[in-house]
Amino acid sequence: MSISAFSSPVAARSPRLSRTVLGLALTAALAGLSLAPSVSRAADAPQCELDRAVRFGGMNWESNLVLVEVERFIAKHGYGCDSEVLPTETLPALAALERGDLDINSEIWLNSTLEPWTKAEATGRVKRIGDIYMGGEAWFIPKYTAERLPELKKATDLPKFKDAFKDPEEPSKGRFYGCPAGWGCEVVSTNLFKALNLGDTFTLFSPGTGATQKAALTAAYQRKENVVFYYWYPTPLVGSMDLVKLELPPYDAAKQKCLTDPNCENPQASDYPENPVFTAVTAKFTQDAPKLTEFLSKVKVPLDVMNQTMAYMEKNEAEPQPTAMWFLKNQQAVWTGWLPADVTERVKAAL
Repeated sequence: MSISAFSSPVAARSPRLSRTVLGLALTAALAGLSLAPSVSRAADAPQCELDRAVRFGGMNWESNLVLVEVERFIAKHGYGCDSEVLPTETLPALAALERGDLDINSEIWLNSTLEPWTKAEATGRVKRIGDIYMGGEAWFIPKYTAERLPELKKATDLPKFKDAFKDPEEPSKGRFYGCPAGWGCEVVSTNLFKALNLGDTFTLFSPGTGATQKAALTAAYQRKENVVFYYWYPTPLVGSMDLVKLELPPYDAAKQKCLTDPNCENPQASDYPENPVFTAVTAKFTQDAPKLTEFLSKVKVPLDVMNQTMAYMEKNEAEPQPTAMWFLKNQQAVWTGWLPADVTERVKAAL
């Protein structure tokens, strides 16, 4: 645009007015140019498929909380979606998903929820859309305990060593640290404890929360106390401790199915199988948000990468959100494979 384009009859008659008009015209022109990128950016901004916040279930364990924050960041910056996290636990979360109170349950551990998940899926109201990684569960003792008690190899050996794991509240018995109260794995731990007939020699201690469980086990480990407990992996705790698995009876699918049932009448011991960890959403969510569903269905994390992420969290005593940011910045080769190119670029730009 040339300066002459802004000349006028008035300007020709008044040099001062001419300069004023020219200055205003140039300012307007520059303002128009400066607005152009903003208009372009607004046009490029993604429009969320939902006209409300996406509802994630926030379980009370680290890998889930980190994964939820990763997915929320991508949903916001890649798809333009606001979101909220509703704190919950395994079985209540599954019921909430079935009711539609949640949209997304980012981590369902099939081994711990086989019976209730099968029933929920049969209703048609929930859908399994993608496997994240293969997790694991076991009964552990520290390596220093295994060295002190070399004959303790199997879970069935525990009654002979009850005095080595003395329960401070019931000294005549040992203490076994089971799964936190209310979690799906508590059902399996309780049924397995019964199946192994440990009730006469051990108490089954179910911590009130995952944090309580972790704190108790970490304190015992630091003091080099003998402790026997259930835990799952990948987790910061298992990654940071030198542990030995106790041998359980061979895996049997029928026995395991009953172990996952809170109403199992005759539990029989079985080892834990490999545990598929998957994402589930409501059927309505798949209809209302197909692009988000496609993204979530592709969320997969190699086990070694999740272990690295959990190790970072433990070493730095980091909360889920900064750990998620570390993952997004340092594991781009993983998460970029979940997304279309345009979404990937928007997420990278937001980091």
